[in-house]
Amino acid sequence: MDITRDQALGLLKKYNSEPFHLQHSYTVEGCMRWFAQDQGFGDEADFWALCGLLHDVDFEQFPEQHCQKAPELLAEIDAPAELVHAVCSHGWGICCDVEPVHQMEKILFACDELTGLIGAAARMRPSKSCKDMEVSSLKKKFKDKKFAAGCSRDVILQGAEMLGWSLEELMEKTILAMRSCEDEVAALAEQA
Repeated sequence: MDITRDQALGLLKKYNSEPFHLQHSYTVEGCMRWFAQDQGFGDEADFWALCGLLHDVDFEQFPEQHCQKAPELLAEIDAPAELVHAVCSHGWGICCDVEPVHQMEKILFACDELTGLIGAAARMRPSKSCKDMEVSSLKKKFKDKKFAAGCSRDVILQGAEMLGWSLEELMEKTILAMRSCEDEVAALAEQA
């Protein structure tokens, strides 16, 4: 793969400046790197991470064209077709018709929304961290439709089903993925 993280980050920051959006991108990047290792795709970890970093490249400036504007923006760094497909597929059935096919794309689809819910739940904890979060407490937040209402429970459930995982398994893995990159994401967010 020819795209460097610096190129990807440059493109992300060209179209995104909101600290919350950048932090979300860093979080999904770190989670995707963890999932690559967890799923036995360690040799593809950099690619999985780049897909996570760039998944919302068009969201801040083009919210009405989310996942539809992305191919045009990704062309600026000559992103390979696999990366473009992965980025677009996380919006399947929501804002585009590109279906997640590869395991990585299904995980990106499933964990994107869930990282938002976990992040919101972590901010409510005394530790402000997911390092001491249990699946049971996250499930309570998941069931409370008023909590982090912008995080679609239907998408999270659909993602778990697509992967053939229980909701609890998806939650457990995503919490572990977020723990693995929490400190690094906080450091990146401070630099922004």
